[in-house]
Amino acid sequence: MALSRALVRLLALTCGVTIANIYYAQPLVHGIAHDLGTADSSAGALVTATQLGYAAGLLLVVPLGDIIARRPLLTTLLTIDAVALAATAVAPGLTLLSVLAVVIGLSSVVVQMLIPYAATLAAPHQRAGIIGTLMGALLLGILLSRTFAGVVAGLAGWRGVYAVAAGLMTVTAIVVGRVLPADAREVGIGYLAQMRAVVRLARGEPVLRRRSLVGAAQFAAFSCFWTTVTFLLSGRSFGYTQTEIGLFALVGAAGAGCVLVGGRLLDRHRNLAWQVTGAALVLMLASFGVLAAGTYGLVWLVVGALLMDACSQAVHVTNQAVLYDLVDGARSRITTVYMTVYFVGGALGTTTGTAAYGRWGWGGACAAAAGFCVLALLAWSAARRHERPAASGVTEPRAEVARGGAGSG
Repeated sequence: MALSRALVRLLALTCGVTIANIYYAQPLVHGIAHDLGTADSSAGALVTATQLGYAAGLLLVVPLGDIIARRPLLTTLLTIDAVALAATAVAPGLTLLSVLAVVIGLSSVVVQMLIPYAATLAAPHQRAGIIGTLMGALLLGILLSRTFAGVVAGLAGWRGVYAVAAGLMTVTAIVVGRVLPADAREVGIGYLAQMRAVVRLARGEPVLRRRSLVGAAQFAAFSCFWTTVTFLLSGRSFGYTQTEIGLFALVGAAGAGCVLVGGRLLDRHRNLAWQVTGAALVLMLASFGVLAAGTYGLVWLVVGALLMDACSQAVHVTNQAVLYDLVDGARSRITTVYMTVYFVGGALGTTTGTAAYGRWGWGGACAAAAGFCVLALLAWSAARRHERPAASGVTEPRAEVARGGAGSG
């Protein structure tokens, strides 16, 4: 089946709308805490709960993409997402909100089934470009989710945000159910065999392990910033409203352009992936030096956020371009390993950043994020001996021979 432009657009739109669900809470933390009469740190746990739910979905649900027909699976998950969002809009307390946050995260892993699906259908010389397109949509979904949440919350409160989001996901579920091509399952093995194949892949691919650590540390730094900056902007230094906090997220939109351009450049210079990753991590580390000066003026936050977002997404897209070229027929399994570790890192960054901000303020949060960047650089350096031999030429993905059935991505 050819990957038509219309289908790519649908996949990109679905990715953007769905990924937004796990980020709505970030700019709303202060408002939710005020409405429920709890501390910011307690409401901040909603962000962590969503990320942990997403990580659990990556580990337990994404592998189903190979062994169950995609269209009914994706439609079911999108429907569950819509119901959980609607329930969040009327939830009376923090405990139920936390449970629903896990469900929202779990069902939003649809996006991580769509990316390997598109990568499998794409020709090798187009793969990074298409990944970049979908990742650009993801980034726009992440960034615009904060703006959307801030603006809608300013008009209808934080519950209104989740009510509108539930409507969007309902429409998305209907469209995907009607438009996505019908297909049979691609792998004739059971769930336990599929999970064993995931473990074998993680054990046997050192590049996958090290790139997963790089991604986790990078996303930890990213999450640390975007969670704690809402505390800074709503505090005494700025005193921003929820709408103004949401509008601030637009400064990272340039990162989406970097993803689109970067993906196409990687298609032409695939042998430079290791060097590009290192350069992006160094610049990302430097960005937190700029962001630390944010208490002295908004311009520092804007410049630092632009640099940080662009570098963060450059690392993420490069990681995926490298990993999807490792083994042919195992891309859903690669996604399971990489993105599970990735979002565990994000949850760790959110928790660490919130704790650091509570104890040491904005400077402490920036220092914690910078520490994660250092960890990412160490993992990147350790990957050198596994990736550098391929720098003199591009190798095609190896074919996977799965035990108990044919591999598929």
